[in-house]
Amino acid sequence: MDLQLRDRVILVTGASRGLGAAMAVALAAEGATVVAAARSTQALADVAARGEGRITAIEVDMRDEARVAGLVDEVVSRFGRIDGLVNNAGIAPAGKFVDQDPEIWKETLAVNVFAPMLLAQAAGRHMIAQGGGKIVNIASTTGVRGKPQLVGYSTSKGAIVRFTEALAAEWASKNVQVNCVAPGAFRTDAQRAVLESEDLLRRRIAKIPAGRIAEPEELVPLVCLLLSPLSSFTTGAIFVVDGGESGKL
Repeated sequence: MDLQLRDRVILVTGASRGLGAAMAVALAAEGATVVAAARSTQALADVAARGEGRITAIEVDMRDEARVAGLVDEVVSRFGRIDGLVNNAGIAPAGKFVDQDPEIWKETLAVNVFAPMLLAQAAGRHMIAQGGGKIVNIASTTGVRGKPQLVGYSTSKGAIVRFTEALAAEWASKNVQVNCVAPGAFRTDAQRAVLESEDLLRRRIAKIPAGRIAEPEELVPLVCLLLSPLSSFTTGAIFVVDGGESGKL
């Protein structure tokens, strides 16, 4: 199936590793012009090298409000337009809520909520002016069902779910589709502690009806479709991709 992504300009944040890197490389393979944004310069360069000349790396710290606010304009200045935005960058500091420093919550909300909102607002201005566009927000199953010792992270991802629904309703008439993907357990750095412990991995897999941890590439087709003109009537949807874990009684 031709997803009609050739030459579309798509910004992917948190693209230096894991899910973000997999999405950036796959979108480039579909013919899109991809801007991969993250903090890690070397890791970004490695991702760009896999993009057959279609991935441009831009170093950005999502905690830097001014830098984030100007990122979309930088993309448009370089490529003339922006057709898609994937808000993937995020942090997930763990710890007992009763002991956590509130500064950790502020940083989590800044990266996971405020930065995506700034980027969506900036991208939306261009998308509305050019006649349409696509935004995909990457949340988490913790945004659907909160998780102990990830209270700040769960709160931030729950906010992204509601943000997606509200913005989708507001911009549907502008031909800007806004959707959300909520991944469960994927084989990324976020799961490193689990993956490196045989006992933790066994217990984690026991909670997943599919009986395994997913590979980053298994999220890619859905995200590509949501960025494609083929999904022009899909907006405000929350796609949970977790091997059946959220639906398990």
